This record gives sequence, structure tokens and C-alpha cells, in this order.
Amino acid sequence: MDPTLRALLTTWSWRPDVLFVLIALGTAFAIGWWRLRNRGFRRARRWRALAYVAGLGAVGLALISPVDRLASLSFLVHMVQHELLIMVAPPLLLLADPLPILLWGLPRKLRLGVRHLLARGAMVRRIFYSATWMPVAWGVYVFNLWMWHLPEAYEAALRNHLLHDLEHVTFFGSALLFWWPIVNPAPRLHGQIAYGFRILYIIAAAFQNAALGFVIAVTDRVLYPSYAFAPRPWELSPLDDQAFGGAIMSEAAMMFLIPLLVLVTRWLNDEERRTHLREAIALYVRKAAR
Repeated sequence: MDPTLRALLTTWSWRPDVLFVLIALGTAFAIGWWRLRNRGFRRARRWRALAYVAGLGAVGLALISPVDRLASLSFLVHMVQHELLIMVAPPLLLLADPLPILLWGLPRKLRLGVRHLLARGAMVRRIFYSATWMPVAWGVYVFNLWMWHLPEAYEAALRNHLLHDLEHVTFFGSALLFWWPIVNPAPRLHGQIAYGFRILYIIAAAFQNAALGFVIAVTDRVLYPSYAFAPRPWELSPLDDQAFGGAIMSEAAMMFLIPLLVLVTRWLNDEERRTHLREAIALYVRKAAR
């Protein structure tokens, strides 16, 4: 293996800001989970803790592992990094139903203050309600994804570290908003969202993800000049690297099949339970009428 490539594959970016956030969120969750577990609350299940740790791990893999170094040299790796922040970490974190557990991980006074901010009628709760409303969450997610892949915006982020960090924050934040109605964790601001709406929501997102990746993959010129002049970590031309990166984005849209199948299965199970309940009620009424 080329020594330069070996160095890139073994070099981690131990960023204090990223490590602080990951450790703080992990510690708060661990304390909250332990407190709830000791009180016998069902919310503190092991699989939730595993999902949360996996979600934080995906963020760490994207931002402090060799992936981050290679992303500045390869569009393909950069797309892997983005998919970790958009398609992997957010749904795993939300599956952990983290907000109640994180609240229990805070000191009592701080926990009560945060609860006050999230109480019914509070401004923060109303803003959060609007941001996680399906049309808004979907629009923010799609606009953010396409906007940052415009050559001008993408190049600016590659050349400016602060702008690059902002790009990652907006990717991750908009993805959290996007996945919120699908997973529907606590607090369920919009009640029990109909399965049909959630399924259409996912299909629409999968289509635009695939469309953006396809546009990038089939373009016959290098969209992002920085990669044309960057050292090549492997034997791929800048145009081939771009094509593979676009293909990764398009193929990542297939990951939407997982929540789609889960929602369809739950929908069918709920319908079956309702059918059995109606049949049981009808049978009871018939017997009572005799």
C-alpha cells in the first residue's frame, strides 16, 4: 500500500469540539438511562442505548476518523461522510427516543428548566412543532441537500473550515428534522402520524436523493475543481471519483427501503388488529342479542 494512503487511512482528527459534544451527549444519556432503569421505566431499554451509541459512533466516524481527512481529497469519500451524517446517525439517535432519557441525565434544576421550555404553549415547543411538521421538515432537508451540492457552495465549504463545519451541522440538523416524523419519538408533537403520510414522505425523499446523485454521476465534467487538483489517494480520475460519489448518493436512497418496509409492516399489523377487534365486537354483539 502506498505510504501516503496508509497514513491517511490511519490518521484520526481528534477535534476537541467534536469530542466534547459526543462525550457530553453520551454521558448525559448514560446517566439518564441508568436513572430510568433503576426506577423501572420501560423507556430505558438496552436496544435504545445500543441505537444511541451507534448513532454517536456514526457521527464520530464521519467527523474524526480518517473519513474526514480523505473527504478533502475524494468526492466519493465525502459522499460517504455525508451519508453517515444524514442517513445513518440521525435515525439511530431518534430510535433511541433520546429526549426523555437525556433530560433525566441532567441536574434537577436544569432538567426542570428544559421541561419548562418544552411545556405546552412554550415558544420553543411551538418552534419545534413547526420545524418537525412534515412539509417544513421535508422542504428544509431537500433545500439544504441540493443547495450545498451546488458547485459554488460546495467549493466554498471545501476552502473554508468554518463553512465546512456549518455544512456538516446543517446536514445533520436538517436530517434530524427530516427523520423526526418518520421515527416519531417523544414528545410526539404531531400525535400519531398516519402511516400513509409517512410512506409518501419517504418515497418523495428517496426520489430526490436518487435524482441528485444521478445528476452528479452522469455529468461529463468535474463539478468541483478542488478535487481535480487534489492529490489522488487511489487510482481514480477526478471524473470517475465524482461518478462513483454520485452513485453512492443514488444507491443510499435505497436505505429508505428499511423504514419504508417497517412502516408498511406496522400499518398492516395495525389493520389486522383492528379487523380482529371489529370481528370480536361484532361477535359479542350477536351473542348478546340472542
